[in-house]
Amino acid sequence: MSAKIRLYVEQPLGQGQSVPLTRDQAHYLFGVMRLAVKGQVALFNGQDGEWLAEVSEAGKRGGTLTCLEQTKPLQLPPDLWFLFAPIKKARTDFIVEKAAEMGAARIMPVQTEFTNSERIRQDRLQAHAVEAAEQCGGTFVPEVADLQRLDRLLDAWPEDRQLMFCNEAEVGSALRLAANEKGRPWAILIGPEGGFSDKERARLTGLPYAHVVSLGPRILRADTAAVAALTMWQQALGDWT
Repeated sequence: MSAKIRLYVEQPLGQGQSVPLTRDQAHYLFGVMRLAVKGQVALFNGQDGEWLAEVSEAGKRGGTLTCLEQTKPLQLPPDLWFLFAPIKKARTDFIVEKAAEMGAARIMPVQTEFTNSERIRQDRLQAHAVEAAEQCGGTFVPEVADLQRLDRLLDAWPEDRQLMFCNEAEVGSALRLAANEKGRPWAILIGPEGGFSDKERARLTGLPYAHVVSLGPRILRADTAAVAALTMWQQALGDWT
């Protein structure tokens, strides 16, 4: 059995578990989606898989769902961080949504020398990651970290995590990921609209764990590059194969 409506909740899920709804969740289910008592919803919390639940109480300001049975086990994504420089608001939202849909385990906005944005709304971006997981059928929601400087992040980089560095200066080159790197912790880095600075590019290409790749013969917009890079990595080293 499956329900057409999927909802992320923070409560534990299990057989017979009661799940109280927030006011916003109640408005969505009962006001927008017109569910009533005995209506069914698919619930997930990022830990307990997906559960089919039934509406046991419905009201304008709240309600209660009861878990009936598990419909999917927890499906964890690969150990993949996705690093990107924030751009214009709607396009940053798009990047976060696509990273969540395409299997990033952690989404990390970074400030580079040419990043236009000096701050982000981390709570809003996290909400977009939740919505993406609800829409794509996932059972895991990646954490969206707060904005941090790229140079400081690299200073504390874990030595065992490989880095796929998408360098716009390598347009048209034939550099590819090695299949023998599959199963290791990884990260993907795409730059801002203005590209990386010479200093950043020199540091990144010199890192022992960095793998410089090209995203094809044309320079891509940052949001397009995000989808292209995730696709390339997933096909070579991720859980698509």
